[in-house]
Amino acid sequence: MLGQDGDGCCGGLAVAPLGDERAAELAKVFKALGDPVRLRLLSMIASREGGEVCVCEMTPAFDLSQPTISHHLKLLRQAGLIDCERRGTWVYYWVLPGVLDRLAAFLTTSQTAGAVA
Repeated sequence: MLGQDGDGCCGGLAVAPLGDERAAELAKVFKALGDPVRLRLLSMIASREGGEVCVCEMTPAFDLSQPTISHHLKLLRQAGLIDCERRGTWVYYWVLPGVLDRLAAFLTTSQTAGAVA
């Protein structure tokens, strides 16, 4: 997802119109990021020194049950943003390499670079 196959799709939103398949892929990513809990989870994972976080460290930061947090993490995984590995009783999460850079490259174009949000 997000152009990891080198298809040249990361030239930016304003470079060329999106095709149906690419639009569907990106919609899944943006839908995952459109939820405040998932956005916070991604931020917690991405900003962690060492690059990975145990689910046991994320759950206390939310007023949600562990199964609900796991569901949100599953949606981030399905969107191709993070991956995980079980180690004993805990699951550790990390942002997939290059995902944030590819997403930023897609959103950044010569027309929007330097623009104030």
